[in-house]
Parts: sequence; C-alpha cells; structure tokens
Amino acid sequence: MSQMGSWTHAGMHNLRSKKGQMSQSFVSIVTPVYNTADSLAECIDSVLAQTHTQWEYIIADNRSTDGTSDIAAEYSRRDSRIRHVRHEEFLAQVPNYNRAMASISDESRYCKVIQADDWMMPECLDAMATLADANPAVGLVGAYLLRGRRVGAQGLAFEEAVVSGRTACRRHLLHSMSVFGSPSTVMYRSDLVRARPRFYSEESLLEDTKVCYELLKESDFGFVHRVLTYVRVDNASITSAFESFNPYLLHELVLLHEYGSWALEPHECDRRARELGGRYWAYLGEALLSRRSKEFWDYHESGMKEMEIEWDWRRKLGCAGRAVANLAGNPASTLRRMRGKLAA
Repeated sequence: MSQMGSWTHAGMHNLRSKKGQMSQSFVSIVTPVYNTADSLAECIDSVLAQTHTQWEYIIADNRSTDGTSDIAAEYSRRDSRIRHVRHEEFLAQVPNYNRAMASISDESRYCKVIQADDWMMPECLDAMATLADANPAVGLVGAYLLRGRRVGAQGLAFEEAVVSGRTACRRHLLHSMSVFGSPSTVMYRSDLVRARPRFYSEESLLEDTKVCYELLKESDFGFVHRVLTYVRVDNASITSAFESFNPYLLHELVLLHEYGSWALEPHECDRRARELGGRYWAYLGEALLSRRSKEFWDYHESGMKEMEIEWDWRRKLGCAGRAVANLAGNPASTLRRMRGKLAA
C-alpha cells in the first residue's frame, strides 16, 4: 500500500456529516499525466484521503504508454468523482496542462492542480478553501510544502493570512521570496481559471509563476501557514533537468522585466535590475569562459528573448569582460567555480 493509501481509511472516518458536505465549496482537482505510473496511485490516494469531500478529480492522460492509463481507469471505476480523460492527441507539457485546465466544471468554485509526482496532506483542500471562502477577494491561495525532507515556500508573516496581490508580488520581486511554491502548492479561484482561454503561457519559461502574477493583478493572495503538499524531488522532471542551468537569476530578471513597472516603484525597479543584472551577466561571462552545452545557451537565450534582449557579440564581449575582471579581482574563487563547471 502506498504511503498516502495508508491515510485513506483514516481520512474516511473523518468525513463530515451530509449537511456539512453539502455546505462545502466545490473544488476541481486536476492532474495532467504522461507516463507517471510509478507515482500516480500515491497522488490519487491523497485526493481520496481529503477531509473536504465535495470535489471532482480530472486525470488528463496525454497518451501515456507505461500503465498510467490503467491505474487512472481503475480508480475512476471505484469513485464516480474521478474522471479519467484519455487524449489521443499528444501535446507538449504546457499545452497539455492548458487542455486539462480547460476541462474543469462550470460549477467549481476553486481549482487545485496536483502534479502526478506529488501528493496532498488530508486537510489541504479544506484549509485552502476555508481561507478563500472567508476572503472572497482572494484569487490565489498558497501554503508551505515539503520538498523531500525540507520545508519550502516562504510564507507571509505568521499574523498575515491575506495580502493584496501587488504586495505578494513585490515581496517576490524585491526579496526573492518563493511565496508561490510549485503548481502543486497553490489553489486558484475557478472563475479566474475559466476566464483565461489558455491558463498558462505557452511561450514562457515561467508559465506557472507568471500566471500567479496575472491572477494577482486582479485579486488578493492568501496563505495557509501549514505544510499541505509534498513535492517529490527524486523524479526526472523537466524542472529538475534545468537545475544545472542555474536558472534563478534569469527567472528573476524575466519577472522583473514583465511586472516590475506594476509591482514596484521606479527607483526600486531600477535598483533591482542593476543588482540582478550585474550578477547575471557576470555569471554568463564565466559560462562563456567554460564549457557549457548548447542546451544551456538555448535555455538562457529563450529567457533573453522574453526580455527582448539580443544575445549578440557586443553583449557576449561585455559579459566575458566582467568575468575576466572578476577573475583578476578574486582569482581563486573564480577559478574554483569554473573548474566545477568544467567537471560537470
């Protein structure tokens, strides 16, 4: 039995009365899947273990070939709230997520993504929906997550449960606070999901974070000060594959370019751009002097494209000059970093 499966029986003993169930807000839960047979049952068991029982669960299958479909179909036969949708057209990851999000019910009040590699604590839906129900202006709810054995997502101050959308984005931009966690750790208000023909941007490196910013332009941000989601770290996800590209400075600059003029004062935006830009271009200068893959440069150039920056010979020369200056100023440290990259 999976770890979450062991909680299912206990969760069922905690179900509310029929009257209490009818008063719960209806939640659409969405799991886009492609060849996730190793972890899917644990994810589904965590949905079945929820103390909040008014939900539909959409498992959107992107033509899996590893047994994922059989697992999803079996669970859907056991519980009528689970809907297994087997798509015949294979799509890339983000279009597949958008296709899944477009299938949520017209009646749902909230939408909760749970990726197939992850799972929810039994009180996840209840805690998030309760906060949002009490604060109708909230369009996005976050919470702490357990990433492997470490607690992740930087919450609001403990006495804060709700802040304006702009305040949440300011903290993210100015202090690199990871308030949004991962797609599995947030809950969206369903009317905001249905209002977007393509929920996630299919042209951005940061589709999951950018949609948070877009929703928070018109709503408040709520945060539950509890660990409500487990995010697996031992999987070969697309995100983990990019970890070696050291993408975080690039991501911060892309978000600053897109949302800095809305969330920050002009002097704050300028100061942050100088701070992040100086570190980022120096890092790319070191990368030019070391051996980095074509995939590394394709990734960073796609981010520059989002910022409308051309990676031409002038910029490359400037970055290399920064790296040489850093080497001259602190040769031991710079050489250690470069040796590490060459050995990778």
